[in-house]
Amino acid sequence: MEFWHHGQVHLVPADRAHRPAIDQHRACEAIAAIGDRDRVAAWARRFDLLSEPGRLTLLLAIDSAGPISVTDLATAAGMSDTAVSQALRLLRTAGVVEPQRDGRVVRYRISDPGIRPLLKAATT
Repeated sequence: MEFWHHGQVHLVPADRAHRPAIDQHRACEAIAAIGDRDRVAAWARRFDLLSEPGRLTLLLAIDSAGPISVTDLATAAGMSDTAVSQALRLLRTAGVVEPQRDGRVVRYRISDPGIRPLLKAATT
């Protein structure tokens, strides 16, 4: 479905063209702001990772002091080494952190630069 607003054509996706709009230009602006649904889903997954206090605590510590070992993270976060390792496994699978081996010690650092602004916002 096409809407005209200020001489521009705005398109509503076919799967939503049957829905009535009160202010067509606002609907089009909202659709444009939402953008790519895959990008929205990726950001929702980031927020989901941050929604658990233990993971958020670890990410804040890694962002500030990383690269940092599991043992040091456990001490800083007040968590067991096992709980830290489990959380890091999830964060690593999600591509948010990555390990760096230094001999027998593995240290973690943030690997997703998109998460840094969220962590900064969490501390202000």
